[in-house]
Amino acid sequence: MKRHAPATERNRGPLLEVLRRVLADRRFVLEIASGTGQHAIHFARALPHLRWQPSDRDPEALASIEAWRAEAALPNLAPACAFDVGSLPWGCAGADAVVCINLVHIAPWSAAVALFEGAAGLLPMAAPLVTYGPYRFGGRTAPSNDAFDASLRAQDARWGVRDVDALSEVARRSGFALEEVVPMPANNHTLVWRRS
Repeated sequence: MKRHAPATERNRGPLLEVLRRVLADRRFVLEIASGTGQHAIHFARALPHLRWQPSDRDPEALASIEAWRAEAALPNLAPACAFDVGSLPWGCAGADAVVCINLVHIAPWSAAVALFEGAAGLLPMAAPLVTYGPYRFGGRTAPSNDAFDASLRAQDARWGVRDVDALSEVARRSGFALEEVVPMPANNHTLVWRRS
């Protein structure tokens, strides 16, 4: 059954602008935590030079992705695969980019660590890892993100809006450097990390 996330309709355009540039020389993208599948459809349609691999750990999300995929019938959009970011090492041999939208704040900190560790074992040198969501910068963020952080922690004390400085340290230990920070609508940011 197809799921629908209104936020996807709002952020997919600005995200695509970044991905069109960052993924111009890539061929095979692993999208982690694809959720409803709406992003996968939009990006695969707009970036036909890419093979797009959606994934998720939630069976209902996988069913939604497959429903969207069946309707779109895009030749470059692979079937959704069951994927847990924390199950290392990752499969998906051949991927030369990773995209991860709205995961690191709606997951335990260990998932953020695993994201960089897994990507380090998968991606070739100079390959991009693109993350998107709300972030703190030097401990500070927009008031709306503070409220969102409180609501996340009320649902699960292990969740929360992450600080880019802390993420950068985790990234550095896995061989990634923060290359670019792109402001997005609704006080979100796209971060482009590069394997160095």
